[in-house]
Amino acid sequence: MLQPIGDRVIVEVKEAEEQTVGGIVLASNAKEKPIQGKVVAVGGGLYAKDGSKLPMTVQEGDEVLYDKYSGTKVKYEGKEYLVLHEKDILAIVK
Repeated sequence: MLQPIGDRVIVEVKEAEEQTVGGIVLASNAKEKPIQGKVVAVGGGLYAKDGSKLPMTVQEGDEVLYDKYSGTKVKYEGKEYLVLHEKDILAIVK
């Protein structure tokens, strides 16, 4: 498995919907870029200037919303992941 470093988080990308709520099937180029996914790995965090470790807010298993243009796409073992900085995560879905 991939192990992020620092304040990075690895998110399993949730596939974009292929149909609208009204049942219209979308062409592959008309699908919205996904902005939701599941955290599969979390880095160790960053250190403050005084040397203390800053805790990570997100944890493995969290469903998160992130900025649609952030992160780096990575394909690993046939699955698509996104490597994000924790600051690019907008919210945790409860």
